[in-house]
Amino acid sequence: MDAPWRARFNVAYRPALFAAYRADLEQRIGAPVGFRLAETPVFLPDAFRRRTLVAAREILAQLSDPARLEHMRAAVPARWKAPHVTALPTFAVLDFAAVRDDDGEIAPRLVELQGFPSLLAFETMQSDAWEAALQRVDGLGGAWTGRFAPGDRAAFLALAHDVIVGDHDPRSVVLMDLDPPAQKTYCDFAATRRLFGVDAVAPQELIKRGRRLYRRGPDGRELPVERIYNRTIVDEIERTGASLPFDYRDDLDVEWAPHPDWFFIWSKHSLPYLDHPAVPSTRFVRDVERLPDDLAERCVLKPLFSFAGGGVNVRPTPADVAAIPAAHGGAWCLQDKIAYAPVIAMPEGGAAKVEIRMMFVRRDHDAEFTPTINLCRLTRGEMVGVDYNRDAPWTGSSIGLWREGEG
Repeated sequence: MDAPWRARFNVAYRPALFAAYRADLEQRIGAPVGFRLAETPVFLPDAFRRRTLVAAREILAQLSDPARLEHMRAAVPARWKAPHVTALPTFAVLDFAAVRDDDGEIAPRLVELQGFPSLLAFETMQSDAWEAALQRVDGLGGAWTGRFAPGDRAAFLALAHDVIVGDHDPRSVVLMDLDPPAQKTYCDFAATRRLFGVDAVAPQELIKRGRRLYRRGPDGRELPVERIYNRTIVDEIERTGASLPFDYRDDLDVEWAPHPDWFFIWSKHSLPYLDHPAVPSTRFVRDVERLPDDLAERCVLKPLFSFAGGGVNVRPTPADVAAIPAAHGGAWCLQDKIAYAPVIAMPEGGAAKVEIRMMFVRRDHDAEFTPTINLCRLTRGEMVGVDYNRDAPWTGSSIGLWREGEG
């Protein structure tokens, strides 16, 4: 990645720097971080940053194409199809692996995408904490940012407030997820509470009266719920057998951010409909007529609607593919394997691989998406995500930074 900054950081790196950064981050959030934090930020060079942003915008344009959307909408199961779906989602996240192109340059390759929120509040505080930590590193003082959104930090937070809270009193908005304190992402929920005043509430705690939803306030009184910052994973509802006080198909008098249908519409199910140099070839299992001879080396087998890498098979065999019932062939895909490049040099030698998540938002009245902030995940193995490489140094959650005002 950005070699000059990387060299300075690696020479100065000490475990005490990381310990101080982690303590500062958790103090800002007001909660522990439930997943592994990487020991370093990712210094994003201008060329790669611009290339990734262009690719993300071009892919979003394809995703928004009405003809493609007609096919993608078929992904929503009847059981989970909610009324009044919006024209586009409120949030979009696109995960790109850093690879080496044929010319040797670092380039983005799309791993997956979702019309769903990510750790926007947590990454805001992670950016703040790394910027503070870098002030203690010789040659790295000054202003850093991980934000793609125009304007300063205050303008970014105002935009985020618009998409999460809208025009409502934060007390009438809930961040909805199953058993929030038990989620690995609870640190983001705590950060959301500090930045935007929105409480995390399990859907089982909501009360349905007619078309309205309510929740209990701190004093026990019922408060109307007017907007849901929707972080609930349908796969988790089904897996846990959670009983909800409402049905997603109910015509509720509530705003969704994002509308639940977009979890399915923009997802791994969308990948076969994309045609872009940054998108690896992806096919539904139902459409695969002949498996390649080098299947394990060439392809990854993925369920379309799992989360955090669940069910992904990075070395599939013909028997693995054959084991998928014909009726479920449209719920799995074969994707050409992406060769992550080891681009993050480590102090002790060797290098880590990196994946960057680009987060976009769209206010209710906006026609287009605005890029906001990023998150990065470092790995030294075949799988990327907070559940993998948990004991290996120089892996885990990070953020891409660059000098503020650059580019």
